[in-house]
Amino acid sequence: MLLWPLLGIRPEGLQFSETWAVFSRIAVAAVVIVAIYHAHRLGRLDFIGTPLAKARDAVRSGYENAPTWALLAVVLVAALIYPQFAGRYGNDVAISVLIYICLGLGLNIVVGLAGLLDLGYIAFYGVGAYAYALLSLHFGLSFWACLPVAALLAAISGCIIGYPTLRMRGDYLAIVTLGFGEIVRLILNNWMSLTNGPNGILAIPRPELFGFGFASLSSLYYVILGIAVFTVLAVYRLNFSRIGRAWEAIREDETAAELMGVNTFLLKLLAYAMGATFAGLAGAFFAARMRFVGPESFTFLESAMVLAMVVLGGMGSIPGVILGVLALVALPELFRDFELYRMLVFGGVMCTMMLIRPAGLWPAKRVGRRSEEME
Repeated sequence: MLLWPLLGIRPEGLQFSETWAVFSRIAVAAVVIVAIYHAHRLGRLDFIGTPLAKARDAVRSGYENAPTWALLAVVLVAALIYPQFAGRYGNDVAISVLIYICLGLGLNIVVGLAGLLDLGYIAFYGVGAYAYALLSLHFGLSFWACLPVAALLAAISGCIIGYPTLRMRGDYLAIVTLGFGEIVRLILNNWMSLTNGPNGILAIPRPELFGFGFASLSSLYYVILGIAVFTVLAVYRLNFSRIGRAWEAIREDETAAELMGVNTFLLKLLAYAMGATFAGLAGAFFAARMRFVGPESFTFLESAMVLAMVVLGGMGSIPGVILGVLALVALPELFRDFELYRMLVFGGVMCTMMLIRPAGLWPAKRVGRRSEEME
């Protein structure tokens, strides 16, 4: 806000008429956020928070009491028939949602389960995308052959980046992961002989299976749906495995976990590699869908968006991450007329959520219970 006069700089000189309008909107938003904060501190927002909490508990109760197979059947049938009722635009949005679900669940392993802050996560997404692009164009490998290779290369990249950084904690870890993410982007941008630099790689082939080409958006939707279902099942199994419990122990108290004999460094490295694996899968599909990859698709802003989805939905919660993706990918598409103010509204919503629901929209059971006790 202190630099608002810079908004008036134009090629023909200074024009502050529009600057005042922008500044007034920013000031109003700031006043609203401060008012919400003070109202929350005084308990005057209970009439909003309490009904929301009751509605969430009612939905969760029905979700937990209903047979698992019935819920899965309903969701799967709805997902399978969706392309038949959605148009081209609806399929395109659904594909974006499923890609971000894979990314969000992968980052959820690192942030939500292991308790590590990764600000360069999107680099593994880029590794998977470029892996498929290069392998398919230079070696003629099919999408299905490249998919596990892209995941493996992303996992190896996660180990390479994680090995020297995971001995750090807190802010230091966040800064180093941010730096490594930017290093990967700069390599993609400047290695002309391999990645074609800022021009990117064109004419990436679409997936094919037994002679059937996945050229339409509806057919591509089913490809990413399969990848997303695999990601959900894999993360679910990891969450309730011995490894998942060890990650939670590290997240809650790393020192205590070490004293109990947990190999914290190895498990943190495994979390990094597993999270990178799912980013690599999503990246390979992204390259096949767009038929083009460039370094500008893998900036820090993308990492921040994926992290915001995990935090907004609820760290450690699979339904929470999916809900966070829907909130930050699908809902903004309904308000495209307000695109100029999207990031301002996004920031205000995030600030409000951190005040009212710090554990997220759908927190994990243990995290949600602990947050409510702290409140």
